Amino acid sequence: MLTLVPGEIGGAETYARGLTRGLAAVGSLDYSAFVPPAAPGAGGGLPEVLVIEYRRARSLPQRFVAMTAAALRPGPLRRRYAGLDLVHHPLTIAVPPLALPTVVTVHDLQHLDLPHLFSRSERLFRRRAHEGSARRAIAVIVPSQFVRRSVVEQLGLPPERVFAIPHGIDHERFRPGTESREGFLLYPGRPWPHKNHARLFEALVLLRRERPELELVLTGGGHGRGPFPDGVRVRGLVGPAELVSLYQRAACLVFPSRYEGFGQPPLEAMACGCPVAASRATAIPEAVGDAAALFDPEDPEDIAAVVSAVLESPARLVAAGLARASAFTWAETARRHEAVYSSIL
Repeated sequence: MLTLVPGEIGGAETYARGLTRGLAAVGSLDYSAFVPPAAPGAGGGLPEVLVIEYRRARSLPQRFVAMTAAALRPGPLRRRYAGLDLVHHPLTIAVPPLALPTVVTVHDLQHLDLPHLFSRSERLFRRRAHEGSARRAIAVIVPSQFVRRSVVEQLGLPPERVFAIPHGIDHERFRPGTESREGFLLYPGRPWPHKNHARLFEALVLLRRERPELELVLTGGGHGRGPFPDGVRVRGLVGPAELVSLYQRAACLVFPSRYEGFGQPPLEAMACGCPVAASRATAIPEAVGDAAALFDPEDPEDIAAVVSAVLESPARLVAAGLARASAFTWAETARRHEAVYSSIL
């Protein structure tokens, strides 16, 4: 977990922390979590090794510098790994390079599927760091069949080396509350281009013609000061308890993302009894099944129409969502990861 920067890498961090908690609860192998100086405690209950030789990184630019330094001077880091049988890099980038069997998690191949959203330097970095780590790994874990197909087809990896294991949900945190639903839509996500905020804002304008009191609450860092259309409230980075409260009170989760390797927020919302309207794109339909109302993320009128229908009649989606979310647990995710480790060992 050396490349972890708390609060800065989105769903990959949720996955890494959920996996360590799951392994701590149900794992039967002898595990250690190698954590960076910026994230002590990230091992989630596993025995931790705080790797002080890795440069402290609290931002994405600092992360790049730390990874570069680790790749250029791997000796002190490699000595930390002496005696291990297998190393798993849940944050994709295999730093430092090791002469050990490695497993790598590839969360998506967005830089290949949507290259226009990335600068030339970003594409080059992902090609070397992400794709290179995956090609050198003895096994690759992905969060969905959508990503598995991409990895096999675009990276040319043998299918038998690529394992699709869905993420879990922390059901102790994400569960229905006692508060009444309120008149706002919720979209948790940083304003990265693929998150598609612009189309959602257009849809909100259409929705407010019939529902002028309707608001849209945005969470996640990086939103700045707008401009935003009327009805948008930016909460920015929120704590775990506040996020759960928003899921429990929102009239609907709207998830218009153009690209996801899995789709964690819709399942978290479902576990909290919140109806979901989501994009009909990439891995999202695979994650939500028939428990969400789906729309075309490029069509604001379709987004507005589907959300309006959910607001009119949410009961079926609430029940279906609770049932769907219950099938995703970090314990099951951990067991399936351990099966991959054991097959290699």
